[in-house]
Amino acid sequence: MTLSEQLLFCKKCHNRRMDMSQGLVCSLTGSKPDFEETCPTFHLDERVQEEMKESPAYNATEITASLSSDKLQLLRVEQNLPLAITGGILVGLVGAVLWAMITVATGWQIGYMALAIGAGVGYTIRYLGQGIDQVFGISGAIIAVLACIIGNFLGVLGYISDSEGLSYFDTLLLFDYSYTFQVLAETAHFMDLVFYGIAGYEGYKFAFRQLNQAQLAALK
Repeated sequence: MTLSEQLLFCKKCHNRRMDMSQGLVCSLTGSKPDFEETCPTFHLDERVQEEMKESPAYNATEITASLSSDKLQLLRVEQNLPLAITGGILVGLVGAVLWAMITVATGWQIGYMALAIGAGVGYTIRYLGQGIDQVFGISGAIIAVLACIIGNFLGVLGYISDSEGLSYFDTLLLFDYSYTFQVLAETAHFMDLVFYGIAGYEGYKFAFRQLNQAQLAALK
């Protein structure tokens, strides 16, 4: 390690001391750092630790770029893709049903529900999956978009049930699902695609694990 790299550690250490002639030195040895990889007497300053905890979180790309392959492997061991996908699907379906219920109750198709679905799916995948690999973001995007499409479709069925004088449950049973894509195409609007795109982006962006500076430093 270079002296500059060593001093980066020293600036965070409780044992640091400023010497008028030498600059930053170790208060235990009274000299400049001379360790190679880690300092055996390093003690993280509590004030620095609090600042690190409050620092902005690092995203998956920054984490991957900052850590060695061995450290990344430790994070990948903690990943749980099946649980993340299961949780994301459940949240997506709940969001789709709520969207349909609001549409039927108000008579308005509220596109902003897509944003809530995208965020809900993304954060659920992040919390349950603890993932840093791209598959988590891709899964979040796909689930979010599909959930929005399902919510939109269930809302359309609500309109059909009202126009035909049927209960919503009867409409679900009697509808010819071979016309699903045709119905979606005929009722689609440009803004629907915009909201789907934003929901997919949220599902992707929010799906990745994040670490603050203190957590990242602990791994290093």
